[in-house]
Amino acid sequence: MRRLNVIRFAVAIFAMIFSTASASAFETKAAAAFVMDQTTGTVLLNKEADTPLPPASMSKLMTLYMAFDAVRRGKTEGGLDMNEELPVSEHAQSYGGSSMFLRSGETVRVEDLIRGIVVLSGNDACVVIAEALSPDGTEYGFARLMTQRAQQMGMTNSTFTNASGWPQPGHLMSMRDLALLADRLITDFPEFYPLFAETEFEFDNRVPSNRLNRNPVLTMGIGADGLKTGHTQEAGYGLVGSAKQGDRRVIFVITGLDTVAARAQESQAIVNWAFRQFSMREVATEGQQFAQADVWMGSVPTVGLVAPEDLSVLMPALAGQQVEAEVVYTGPVEAPIAQGDPLAELVFTPEGLPEVRLPLVADRDVASGGFLSRMTTAAMILMTKLIQGPEAQS
Repeated sequence: MRRLNVIRFAVAIFAMIFSTASASAFETKAAAAFVMDQTTGTVLLNKEADTPLPPASMSKLMTLYMAFDAVRRGKTEGGLDMNEELPVSEHAQSYGGSSMFLRSGETVRVEDLIRGIVVLSGNDACVVIAEALSPDGTEYGFARLMTQRAQQMGMTNSTFTNASGWPQPGHLMSMRDLALLADRLITDFPEFYPLFAETEFEFDNRVPSNRLNRNPVLTMGIGADGLKTGHTQEAGYGLVGSAKQGDRRVIFVITGLDTVAARAQESQAIVNWAFRQFSMREVATEGQQFAQADVWMGSVPTVGLVAPEDLSVLMPALAGQQVEAEVVYTGPVEAPIAQGDPLAELVFTPEGLPEVRLPLVADRDVASGGFLSRMTTAAMILMTKLIQGPEAQS
């Protein structure tokens, strides 16, 4: 009979650490926040992260996601071309707030509109893109499309009523959804993501004083390269940010700060905390064996469970040299088995962080046994169970 097998042990961490401690929790001043290590998907901070809130201009990231997707499809598939010129409507010109200062009746290149959204946070540019991609030619029609696409992407706490984040009832996003969207922008559109690191864009020399990116983290020297600020009276000051240091990338979302300065200080503090309090630690090398699994009716009675590659885990930076771990598999494993078949998981629970599961694979081929081998294997397993008792763990 197959059953769940659990093997507990301590794994040595391949680094010299001189003290034992858990990561210090970050006490954010934001009304809601979400921080994750993108490299591993580990959630580092969650404060009201699933509460739908007014996102202000941070929701422009969804408009940009759909614009990038349209450019990638191209005009032949109903999308856009970066050099294509789109008309500016009276409705687009009518928006206040942050603007590219577009004029009704003119046409503007798609590339300029996208940079105008990314760098200048242009509400008018959002509407021009929206009307071009809308099923019915209206901004609200595009907003409905945004909501549908967001739901398909797993952003279940997001609804849109416009393309820019202009304050309207029902226009809401959660901080987790904004982080998921940032992750998708970075992952799905690497060719466009460098736009978010641009610190200025002077469109047509119209308003030179409006050429600078409002994102404060871009010039802090902390590896930040995106993504979007937001502010309305109702939402307060917010930011969707990302920073990369070494091989790690962190994504963070904050909202509800009182001032521009508070938003900048909180963003810098979060990035520094995320990189200093946590680090990647190697816990296995390729081919390292952690346990053996019983084989059912095979040419040999056991098979080694090994790491398929070098394995690392995100841990508190001051963690000790050993961490408790478990090997979990359902066995005995039925032959035949091919080398590299995933058979088990190496399970860690770093202090203060979610559980981590890493794959373990078979270290060799195991053929089905002949009659004598199969009978011997069955007898050995049966005898082991009789000796150990029904409650024994392999």
